Amino acid sequence: MNIALPLRRPLALALMVGLMAPGLAVAQSAGSEREQALEARVAELEKIVQQLVAQQQAAPQAAPAAPADNKPKIQTAPIMPSANAGTRFSYGGFIKLDAMVTSTSDGEIADGSVGRLFYLPSTIPVGAPAADEGNDTDMSAQFSRFWFAADTDLESGDKLKSYLEFDLFGGGNITGNETSTNTYGLAMRQAYVNWTRKNGSQVLAGQTWSNFQDTASLPDAVDFVGPTEGTVFVRQAQVRYTKGAWSFSAENPETTVTPYRNVGARISSDDNLMPDLTARWQKKGDWGHVSVAGVVRQFAYENPATNVDDTTTGGALSVSGKFNLGKNDDIRYMATYGSGIGRYLGFGLASDTVLDATGRLHTIDGYGAFAAWRHAFSPKLRGNLFYSMARYDNDTALTGLTVNEGAQSYHANLIYSPVPKLDIGAELIFGERSLENGADGDLRRLHTHVKYSF
Repeated sequence: MNIALPLRRPLALALMVGLMAPGLAVAQSAGSEREQALEARVAELEKIVQQLVAQQQAAPQAAPAAPADNKPKIQTAPIMPSANAGTRFSYGGFIKLDAMVTSTSDGEIADGSVGRLFYLPSTIPVGAPAADEGNDTDMSAQFSRFWFAADTDLESGDKLKSYLEFDLFGGGNITGNETSTNTYGLAMRQAYVNWTRKNGSQVLAGQTWSNFQDTASLPDAVDFVGPTEGTVFVRQAQVRYTKGAWSFSAENPETTVTPYRNVGARISSDDNLMPDLTARWQKKGDWGHVSVAGVVRQFAYENPATNVDDTTTGGALSVSGKFNLGKNDDIRYMATYGSGIGRYLGFGLASDTVLDATGRLHTIDGYGAFAAWRHAFSPKLRGNLFYSMARYDNDTALTGLTVNEGAQSYHANLIYSPVPKLDIGAELIFGERSLENGADGDLRRLHTHVKYSF
């Protein structure tokens, strides 16, 4: 509606009166004094008309209607109307294409194995020297990732953070395969809520990285993990308390078991009663960080069919960190030792325990480590060199001679970022897996990637 419309009626009335006034003045004129009075009134009316015209001209005109289009508009309504007041929503992730060429000495890594997607030492073929050397090219975007977060500032001064993270490493769907559609399922990585109090303490509940793992010490790798055999690597449900440099957690337990003499498949048992208990101390500074972590675990296995029911305990210690050598260089490291360390180290290269002939559980001792050097050649180009290893003290009278004795790998990569958030990388990997019987096999791989973070 035109906002000048209310002025039209007074303006028309004033004009009509102004036009009629001279005629009335002539008809009723009785002398010069009355004529002068009428002229004064006409002058006054003309002045009012001029003021009204000036007001009409100065009044703002209604803006013309915006042309209709299909362009997206800024949303003015809350994205999460049911959330607490003061909640901020965020979204991010990355798109990642992995492409690699792999050569193995003792045969081919099986199609569909995760060892065809990233470096997993337990999948390196071993003990078939007469087999043809395996050579394969693989490409995948399965490790693309996205996350959602909602952060809330409470009136009390406390803060809440909820976080959901997914990738596409969920396996092939029934309608997808490498022949046609390459469809893959969604996989939950993390899902937790974190409550930060005004005093700085935090309580976390949900699934995230184990408190026993130091993700900040991992090298800058093209591969999904990189130094796999020497790395503590577990995500699981937990409740965690953090205050200052200390953090403590109770986490989901699980026991992995090697059958007596390694006859049959490895067993995963969820018969545990006690959760895995962890503690971590971490110190940070401009120089980097150092972290010391420990875990205490119960191992349990029940099998009524064979009348097996036994428990035992074990634990492990890990030291890790990152040390800045200057603006362009740093050293990253981790060293871990434990009794029953198998599930936490090297993606389960060894089991936590082994059964004896009577059905009793015995822990398997092991240790692993990695060291990495990172150098930035320029703001757009960086490179990494790292070595990783793991060894296990198997009681071969119980495990037999066909279990993993250990593994090691060497890595060298270059990563180029032509524009911010876009990485183009290439990594050379040499890996080796050995068994207790002396057999071994090696892997040689060129792993490349294109990764855009948003």
